[in-house]
Amino acid sequence: MYGGLDKKGIQKKKDLSAKQDILDHIGSTELAANLFRATQTEDKLRRDNVRGKDAANKVHYDVGAKVRQTIRDLGGTMPESLPPAEDIKKIQRRLTKGTRS
Repeated sequence: MYGGLDKKGIQKKKDLSAKQDILDHIGSTELAANLFRATQTEDKLRRDNVRGKDAANKVHYDVGAKVRQTIRDLGGTMPESLPPAEDIKKIQRRLTKGTRS
């Protein structure tokens, strides 16, 4: 779904350090696209009774490519080009402290 980028490539594109977890900086649009991709992949694996790692990886790739194409067709921003969201850990600390800044 990220145009062939691996974890390091996504971190670089989003200007995140190697220590920063991508999922800690994922916004709602990107999260929704990933969840849709994951649920559709899981359903297709079951529906088509896919067996074996290579076959499962191909389904995963194909579904991700279709989700990516749908985003493109709708004029959306590609996931790797979405800006990183505020670090969820910072938000959690702020909420724990009871501050809003």
